[in-house]
Amino acid sequence: MHITQILAALPLDRADPAPLFRQLYAAIKDAILRGAIGPGMQLPPTREFCRLLAISRQTVLNAYAQLTAEGYLSGSVGKGTFVSADLPIAAKDAAAPGLLRPLSARGEGFVAAMRQVAYHRGKLRAFRVGMPAIDHFPFDVWSRLEARRWRRPDHLMGYSDPAGYLPLRELLCVYLKAARGVICEPEQIIITSGSQQGLFLLSTLLLGPGDAVWMESPGYRGASGPLHAGGARVFPVPIDAQGLDVAYGAAHCPQAKLVYVTPSHQLPLGVSMSLQRRLELLAWAAKARAWVVEDDYDSEYRYTGAPLASLQSLDRAACVVYVGTLSKVLFPGLRLGYLVAPPALAGALTQAKAVVDRHTAIVPQMVLADFIAEGHFGRHIRRTREVNAARRAALMDGIARDLGEYLACGPADSGLELCVHFRRGHDEEAVARAGLERGIELRPLGHYADPGASAACRAAPGLLLGFAAIAPAEIAHGLQVLGAILRGR
Repeated sequence: MHITQILAALPLDRADPAPLFRQLYAAIKDAILRGAIGPGMQLPPTREFCRLLAISRQTVLNAYAQLTAEGYLSGSVGKGTFVSADLPIAAKDAAAPGLLRPLSARGEGFVAAMRQVAYHRGKLRAFRVGMPAIDHFPFDVWSRLEARRWRRPDHLMGYSDPAGYLPLRELLCVYLKAARGVICEPEQIIITSGSQQGLFLLSTLLLGPGDAVWMESPGYRGASGPLHAGGARVFPVPIDAQGLDVAYGAAHCPQAKLVYVTPSHQLPLGVSMSLQRRLELLAWAAKARAWVVEDDYDSEYRYTGAPLASLQSLDRAACVVYVGTLSKVLFPGLRLGYLVAPPALAGALTQAKAVVDRHTAIVPQMVLADFIAEGHFGRHIRRTREVNAARRAALMDGIARDLGEYLACGPADSGLELCVHFRRGHDEEAVARAGLERGIELRPLGHYADPGASAACRAAPGLLLGFAAIAPAEIAHGLQVLGAILRGR
């Protein structure tokens, strides 16, 4: 094709807000890079070019000047303008974009690890899991505290401690000791960009490729993702009425280097690990020199008595790393979590944190510290605990009244969700698909089982129903829809 024909076909859109010279520059650059205009080819004089495309000469001059400055064109007055002769010609048989280079084996592991993790999509609706009562969050207070911080921006513009904002770590230390019995000093706390980053740091630092890890099954798939991505061999361990079956793990995978547990409120079955089982796990970990990761993701919301003391508070062998998050107490978009590490591990985790993202955003940390120090945090937890309890009651009463013959409720003394099992052998995937078609979200319990898990590591068919973020009227509507599905209507 003659160069005049190529240039006449360059895409220029006068309705586009981008200036015409930028569009012309980009179009010529693209033609050069894909080989449509080859090295050494002469471009038309600017006056001829502007007649060809019905644009001003200044537009052409500006585009030529930019292309010349970046090395695509060369030339001089009286000799003409040429495509630079030393540019490599694009391969005519080049593969399609995205097919040139495969991911590394590690990269493939990262992608595959999170493939099974479900993400929230669309507007909030019954019965979305993992969401707190954001409609009761005091955003006006938060906005005021943040605005106050921005009035002194000189404290916000530099790099900060990879371990996190020290006043926040000090306040969290006081809170965790009082509310969860966690034994720690501020130096043991590392602020992370959500608990997910904390789990990634732990899997990277504590495990090598092929190392075995006990993972609750059914359990939180977001936790197994970093373990798989790091090349660990994830071994599913079943859950019974007392929590993680330690004897099963010790008998079938005694060489494990790490154990992941949610002892205060197991996800998704809702059971709390008994004291006997907690002591059994800690004794095994101490003997096996294994790490225990305690994910305490929603322990603030217990409705039948005071929150249970943490597993970390019983640890005498410095083997428990406590993982916390603010997503379930405040709001997920905040992306703040924390680790409480044994003293010997805290320094290494801080250095690893610096490698990943240098430090977590400082302004949200400062605002959260103010939020806690001024008493808003404690008031918010008390207020939302009451709201959650009322919504939990609305859900359970509705099931008992209208769906008791179809659903059996699991433990419901804490958390933001309710586990229910089918009484009549419904297909959980089919029920979930039908729910989505009718405008509600139903999370199958099978979603939480490791794909390679044995039957012992799988829950009886059922659903996980979130209630904390759902208003009572919407809960009632969701139960009507679920009831119609279960009745085959």
